[in-house]
Amino acid sequence: MSAAAPVIDPAEFELFRDNVKRFLEKEIAPHYEKWEKESWMPREAWQKLGENGLLAVDQSEEYGGAGVSYPYAALVLEEVAKAGFCSLCTALSVHSDIVTPYVAHIGNAEQRAYWLPKLISGEAVGAIGMTEPGAGSDLAGIRSSAIKQGDHYVLNGSKTFISNGQHADLVIVAAKTDPAAGAKGVSLFLVDTTLPGFAKGKKLEKIGLHSQDTSELFFDNVKLPLNALLGEEGKGFAYMMQELPRERLNIAVQAVYASEGVLDDTIRYVTERKAFGAPLSQLQNTRFTLAQCKTEIECNKAFLNHCIDLYLESKLDVPKAAMIKLSTTELQGRVTDACLQMHGGYGYMVEYPVARAYVDARIQRIYGGASEIMKEVIARSLVGR
Repeated sequence: MSAAAPVIDPAEFELFRDNVKRFLEKEIAPHYEKWEKESWMPREAWQKLGENGLLAVDQSEEYGGAGVSYPYAALVLEEVAKAGFCSLCTALSVHSDIVTPYVAHIGNAEQRAYWLPKLISGEAVGAIGMTEPGAGSDLAGIRSSAIKQGDHYVLNGSKTFISNGQHADLVIVAAKTDPAAGAKGVSLFLVDTTLPGFAKGKKLEKIGLHSQDTSELFFDNVKLPLNALLGEEGKGFAYMMQELPRERLNIAVQAVYASEGVLDDTIRYVTERKAFGAPLSQLQNTRFTLAQCKTEIECNKAFLNHCIDLYLESKLDVPKAAMIKLSTTELQGRVTDACLQMHGGYGYMVEYPVARAYVDARIQRIYGGASEIMKEVIARSLVGR
């Protein structure tokens, strides 16, 4: 049976938005450029996010969450993305809107009681280990193994491109518990990064999202207690399919509002910048480009809001989530490219926000399932394999 969508008090919702904006202005904006140049967001930022109640806000008050509905969690991502803090937005999305829901939805009482308060307070940072050097979007092809030996599992293997990997205290790891069973042999584990045999590789250098840490992770005979198993053995792939719609919805939120933010910044720029004796905003090409970008953003925002409603009613399926992820991230690529072009040579300069928005946007069409994979998922829902 589908869940009923929650009733949201508009005044309370906007008050929460104001609180998020104030936090970003006070605690993030003064430091973000430095973090990007140093390619590192300090641990103190996670602690401040937790102290201000901005991590995993839609989790139960029993564990320290605000107990509000998903639109509040989406609002946090909206404001962070719109402000141009895409590194932070990606890190937050992984921690609050992927890792924490996995624990909340699939974890047992003991796992929830131990990890959720730490994740919500910022004491622990979460990451999810699915991608491997030889298995990206094809999750059934993972090679990491977790073999049961008496009262524990022995985990071996490696993961790559892991967001929050350097800061991570908890990593949800997908591994084969039955290597001969294909996708049906995949299980999920809650891996405490203090366990012997766990190692973090180097922080990977990326063309964008500089202050968001992305890492390689290694598991060398890591002994996991039986209670590290998340859910049931062999159901890891099913759990991932269950949680993927929210992950792709989060990416879509970031894509739409990052696009809106960079467009707003570009409107200010073309209004002030002059060419041929008049503001750039008076040139027909500029005006038409702005109009096209705004129209596409609003169309995608309407689709996004529809998908949020579906999620709240437990009706957002995998094909629809693939559609919103595909549409909005392709939109983000077009809008950031058009906005950079309207900045001319200055758009290619790192000191201008549009340059960072341009490189940050590129990963959106890759992680969470590449655009080509999204098209295949959608096609299969239409005409089968």
